[in-house]
Amino acid sequence: MRLNDISPAKGARKERTRVGRGIGSGLGKTAGRGHKGQHSRSGKGKVKAGFEGGQMPLQRRLPKIGFRSRTSHECGQVLLYQLEALSLDTVDFAALQAAGLVDRRAVRAKIVKKGELSRAIAFKGVAVTAGAREAILAAGGSVE
Repeated sequence: MRLNDISPAKGARKERTRVGRGIGSGLGKTAGRGHKGQHSRSGKGKVKAGFEGGQMPLQRRLPKIGFRSRTSHECGQVLLYQLEALSLDTVDFAALQAAGLVDRRAVRAKIVKKGELSRAIAFKGVAVTAGAREAILAAGGSVE
């Protein structure tokens, strides 16, 4: 078999029907569109997506649920027990990104109290919740 011998299987390629080309074609005059009505007219056979003939469309019958914030990725949340696993004495935003604890699209970070902190860590340039601040100070750390 050569490339010039290859052809599609019988019936795989069907020629398109040429409508409106005389009585003998079987699709002359009205070209298969019938006589009157919306679909017989040129350019008028379309209705907008989701239109159900005046019935309340599905997307309006169903309740609205959920919300996806466009700014949720801007502030990364870091938990205290995640910081416990890091071997850093000073934590800043760049260190959190380097450790992979903060999304690469984030522009700021916030430390949240979940878990415990057993050693002193100094935090610079990151936001801290009130509970996390207490836990950090109790472990001998500092927050700038």
